Amino acid sequence: MVFKRRDRRPIWKVAVDFIYPKGGWGRAFEYVKHRVRRLPDTPEKIGRGVWAGVFAAFTPFYGLHFVVAALLAKVMRGNILAALMGTFFGNPLTYIPIGVAALSTGHWLLGTTFDGSIIGGNDTSCRIGCQFSMAFADLWRNLIAMFTGETADWSGLAGFYAEVFYPYLVGGIIPGIVCATVSYYLCVPLVSAYQNRRRKKLREKLDKLKNKSLPENG
Repeated sequence: MVFKRRDRRPIWKVAVDFIYPKGGWGRAFEYVKHRVRRLPDTPEKIGRGVWAGVFAAFTPFYGLHFVVAALLAKVMRGNILAALMGTFFGNPLTYIPIGVAALSTGHWLLGTTFDGSIIGGNDTSCRIGCQFSMAFADLWRNLIAMFTGETADWSGLAGFYAEVFYPYLVGGIIPGIVCATVSYYLCVPLVSAYQNRRRKKLREKLDKLKNKSLPENG
């Protein structure tokens, strides 16, 4: 295939590049910003797409952020590609702060407190990343149990839903709206200025070509 990598990366290299991409996260963010500015759409539609992507990063649907962002962008009539790029607001550097903010806000709104002992572990980092991985593992074991003689146990997932997933879902709404709205108002003038500058350069090039062709026609 034309776009297939010639040098196949080992799994550990893929994992390292995901946590810390080649060139650093600063370069990765610059690349995303560059791609967003060059999208062929109006600044408002691109901004709405970015809004959808950033908001999706605050939802607990890990592994489905692209889908959530695309659906939101579709409803909001935003640019879907911008929405997909906006999901990069959620990355290994921001997942923990986003999770802490969402869980804290969610439990506060629901009038509950987080009890890490219910689903294992009292460490702050384990309360987020480890518990999501444990929940996915429990879900996979229960799905396998449907086709084997093993007994399915949904108690762990029930605790995960009550302690993590639902508070995360509720609590992510407010910080998600705030960050997405800030991103929108930063994105629209940035894209608008870039598009105006690009159109100006194109007009200048066309004028130069026109001026060069006038003496020849005369």
